[in-house]
Amino acid sequence: MKDDVIPLVCLIEDDEIMGESLYDRFSLEGFRIEWQRTGKDGLRAIRSKNYDLIISDIHLPDVSGEEVFMQLLAEKRLLPPFIFITGYGSIDRAVRLLKLGATDYISKPFDLDQLVEKAHMLCPMQMGDVAPGEAIVDALGISPAIRAIEHSIPRLAKLASTILITGESGVGKEHVAQLIHRHARTTPEAPFVAVSGGAITESLLESELFGHEKGSFTGAAKARKGVFEQAHGGTLFLDEIGEMSLAMQVKLLRVIQERSIVRVGGETPIPVDVRLICATNRDLKKMVEEGTFREDLYYRIHVIRLRIPPLRERKEDILWFANLFLKQCAQLSKETHLISPAAERALLEYDWPGNLRELKHSVERACILSNNQMLENDAFFDEGFMNSAHAQEAADMSPGDGTLNHYLRDCERKFIVQALENNHWHFGNTATALGISRKNLWEKMKKLDIHADKHVVDSLNKP
Repeated sequence: MKDDVIPLVCLIEDDEIMGESLYDRFSLEGFRIEWQRTGKDGLRAIRSKNYDLIISDIHLPDVSGEEVFMQLLAEKRLLPPFIFITGYGSIDRAVRLLKLGATDYISKPFDLDQLVEKAHMLCPMQMGDVAPGEAIVDALGISPAIRAIEHSIPRLAKLASTILITGESGVGKEHVAQLIHRHARTTPEAPFVAVSGGAITESLLESELFGHEKGSFTGAAKARKGVFEQAHGGTLFLDEIGEMSLAMQVKLLRVIQERSIVRVGGETPIPVDVRLICATNRDLKKMVEEGTFREDLYYRIHVIRLRIPPLRERKEDILWFANLFLKQCAQLSKETHLISPAAERALLEYDWPGNLRELKHSVERACILSNNQMLENDAFFDEGFMNSAHAQEAADMSPGDGTLNHYLRDCERKFIVQALENNHWHFGNTATALGISRKNLWEKMKKLDIHADKHVVDSLNKP
């Protein structure tokens, strides 16, 4: 394997035991890794080399990891993925750095396998059956549901020849199909061909799928391969399969069963070897019951089904993707933008009916139209949504039973709950942030009827 396709990692860690453990593990995983013991050494190394990943402890003996990152930002450098190692006491700092453009953080004590997994997702590497020089780096998000899908992709790519991906418009079905293809292919030439069953008129769809012979219809001046032939040896992504007519469904079923096609106007079967990934935003089972989708085709393509949940069901991914899109915009415009806390809350409250596609367009529009570095609510949403959001906010702030005491109690409860969430329900850190004693915090929680899951409390508050 050539060095230029092996990721180069910069590790900034002063602890000898931690540094040696990370250095050995990353070397065994196939990475090139350079270990810097101080922040100043890390800065010099990063300024002189093109790293694919930077992993830095926040606490360093001379220049902190935070200072390293801020200095590099001030120099207007386009940084590679940047992961911070932090303790519970520095989580707030790490979260603040994420808002400034850092990629991720991992808290001590951490699972080394988890850190290595993050590195593999973020860094280009030639691995196994991935095409040389190309990486499988496109993370789908950080929510548990999405991570489960990510973990299933390598196995699906190895074993499944027909896959159905379902989900609303804009959730990233084609992107998932591309990841499956990239895990599965054995040569760089293996094609990925995408076609939408709903974007082509019925009269042209058969020719698009199966090709046609010269003179088979008016305008067919020469023979043409359809997408099945074009995808031979690779993957065919057939989107919006629920839009196909019953007649076309019969022909598609025959191709899937026989693994061969006959061009329009032709007679000779042509063998095709493709991985078929179908996708739809419709309820195919309901369509079968209604008689608008063939039951035999449904069961033929439904061998393996992946459902991509909408953003409103995985809110953990909303800000993660918003910041990712901000970085992409910054690379093009050379301008850095941040999302205000109020705008973050609005992004999380919105349902995103267009999912990732809508979120990306909203971020791009905000970056283009806003003259401020800090992006507020109105940069992302139109006036109609803002008016409804303000109305809800006013309703939330209204004093429930009309008494001042009730209103103040409600405000205090919300403020303490928010502080607990910001500090991951760690009572010591929350008490410090609120400027009260731990005992006082417990008393207020009891008085205001604030409860935390016992197992979460136990795990976060061990000495």
